[in-house]
Amino acid sequence: MPPVQKTVLSNGISVITEQMPGVESCTLGIWVNAGSRNESRSINGVSHFIEHLLFKGTKKRTALDISREIESVGGVLNAFTGREYTCFFAKILNKDLPRAADLLSDIFMNSKFDSKEMEKEKLVVLQEIKMVEDTPDDLIHDLYAERFWHGNPLGWSILGPADTIKSMTREKVLAYFKEKYAPHSVFITAAGGLSHQKVLKLLKPIFGQMKSKGAPEAQLTPLSEPGVKLVKKELEQVHMCLGVPLPPQSHPDRYKVYLINTILGSGMSSRLFQEVREKRGLAYSVYTYLNLCKDAGTLVAYAGCNDAKFGEVSGLIMKEFERLGKDVTEAELRAAKEQLKGGMLLGLETSENRMMKLARDQIYFGKPITVREIVKDIDKVTLKDLRKAATEFLSPERLTAVAMGKVSPRKLPSGLRKLA
Repeated sequence: MPPVQKTVLSNGISVITEQMPGVESCTLGIWVNAGSRNESRSINGVSHFIEHLLFKGTKKRTALDISREIESVGGVLNAFTGREYTCFFAKILNKDLPRAADLLSDIFMNSKFDSKEMEKEKLVVLQEIKMVEDTPDDLIHDLYAERFWHGNPLGWSILGPADTIKSMTREKVLAYFKEKYAPHSVFITAAGGLSHQKVLKLLKPIFGQMKSKGAPEAQLTPLSEPGVKLVKKELEQVHMCLGVPLPPQSHPDRYKVYLINTILGSGMSSRLFQEVREKRGLAYSVYTYLNLCKDAGTLVAYAGCNDAKFGEVSGLIMKEFERLGKDVTEAELRAAKEQLKGGMLLGLETSENRMMKLARDQIYFGKPITVREIVKDIDKVTLKDLRKAATEFLSPERLTAVAMGKVSPRKLPSGLRKLA
């Protein structure tokens, strides 16, 4: 019997599991193919708000009951909202899987959306928004996404604007919930010391009853345009993001992109960390990350530095972008491959990460991608492949840069001045 199994219920909901022999825990996740990019301006932030509200009480459980039920057996109950999906999950000991299945089903199917609880939870979300606004090394990433995906919901804040949250009504929330949290958007993943048949037995009677309605909506593919945005704010540092457009998550070039990201800014041995922090001491935090979506993507470099060094640091980042396609070595490529494979394999030792991988595979590929396939495709990337991809993707003409702090156009390096 294969470790990964998938059953599609009659209403279209997929149940995907991976059995991990010898593992004492299991993680169960209920996923919705809807996030902030599915919202309109008038309800921006509703997906994240719903994530909060599903923990505020059902017909048979209070908010305290929901918290206690999993914590009382040492488990973890959590949720998160992304730009393209939302997840509610529980990690528990194998013996407690029925408890987790019952609780997740209850909050997903029977939440009350009580008006008083909604008003209290608005205050919590408003504090969360203020917390991000007070944390510039978090806020800069939202500002970058807004500028990079200019005019597209993919660039909007996941939390939403404060005024929109304040004006959110129960009717608007319920309308969105009924439209998006329907079988065409829902799927379930589970991994750990469990069996596929046991998960089906627990969930099919409940989720199989959901009535199929609607269909996935067509989404406008986001287009990025190069440019510079400077946000003046009284801060001790300048926080900056410099990024370029990339192909989507499912693109065949994704393994080249993973390796480019690893060499450029993933870890202490990366080029940017060594060049900006270790050699020059210009920043404490400097790294790159990938945001690869269903139909588009971006690679982003972040750094925080003294405002007097903003021009130098942003210039160094641009230089490393340009250099990679010219002078990356076979040794660097080998090391990046081992780093990438090792990090993936170590991460997949937990049932939680295995459950997450099943979901990402479903969202972006519609099928499971085996570890063996991933390792094989990473190893297939040649030095010539990497240099060509780096030259194409990291071109300075494709850059979008956003900086926040005591910033001035006069401090921009010449390469960014052309884009300003």
